[in-house]
Amino acid sequence: MYNFLANTKRMTVAAMVMALYIVILYVTQGISFGPYQIRIATSLYALAFVYPFLVVPLGLANFIANFLLIGGCFVGMATTWLIVQIRQRQYSPWLAALPIWWVPALCVSAWLSYLIDLPYAVLVSSLAVGQLPPAICGVLLIQALS
Repeated sequence: MYNFLANTKRMTVAAMVMALYIVILYVTQGISFGPYQIRIATSLYALAFVYPFLVVPLGLANFIANFLLIGGCFVGMATTWLIVQIRQRQYSPWLAALPIWWVPALCVSAWLSYLIDLPYAVLVSSLAVGQLPPAICGVLLIQALS
């Protein structure tokens, strides 16, 4: 019975976080898809520090929220997986800001440079500027929940 309750709790938390990610991205779409993509929703990746089982659900939330882009799913899962690794190694929660800041900036720029024919370095710098506020918000979220 205990295992069933634990799984039910995890599924409930995962579903709520996925829904929250999608809603936040929808509400903030005006700043989430411009030249500086400030995606406040990506700050939710930090929740994997507290809830390691969110690696796949947050990847799926990114996949759904970004019009079924498979690359977004992998970016979300890679970012959250790195955050879980930071937790497992008992590093400072502030290090969780690095994957939130740099994984989307480096990976999303790869396919955006191909799709919109802009230099990779320009896109990385633009996305890195936009990902810094969510990275900081993510660490503050960890601290609030810990």
